[in-house]
Amino acid sequence: MRASLFRRLLNVWPPFLCNSIRVLSLDEDYTEARVVLRLRPWNRNYVRAQFGGNLFAMTDPFWMLLILHHLGKDHYVWDKAGAIDFVAPGRTDVYAHFKLESGVLDELRTAAADGEKVLRWFEVQIKTAAGEVIAIVRKQIYVRLKPRERPDLAATPVASSQAS
Repeated sequence: MRASLFRRLLNVWPPFLCNSIRVLSLDEDYTEARVVLRLRPWNRNYVRAQFGGNLFAMTDPFWMLLILHHLGKDHYVWDKAGAIDFVAPGRTDVYAHFKLESGVLDELRTAAADGEKVLRWFEVQIKTAAGEVIAIVRKQIYVRLKPRERPDLAATPVASSQAS
């Protein structure tokens, strides 16, 4: 799917639309994404700062989606775990910038080539327009070659226990 169409679809996806999360850009080669969370009366917490769940939600799918696009249908790519470190209250709109390095993709392909699962952590900072860090989000991504693509271990000859 073209990145421009996918970006528009994400922007009308109810979890993003209803919470004032907007994908500002998604590179055509799926290596970078920029996201904003607008501060609105319905997404503030009790102390009038960005609601923590929305801070996490604005980052939730992007590492998985960027990696999945590059590894394609031969691999499973899933979110395995996540963590958020709240650094400062977000009292304005906040932004996240995801940048997927090509070397990381090569590492994932190589590590998953034998059919074993690969777990790797990715991090993104959520910042104000002025550059103040509001939160740091870490996501653990699970990658594994699909069974039909794994090396055929059944074809490996097994030593016979019978004497010839």
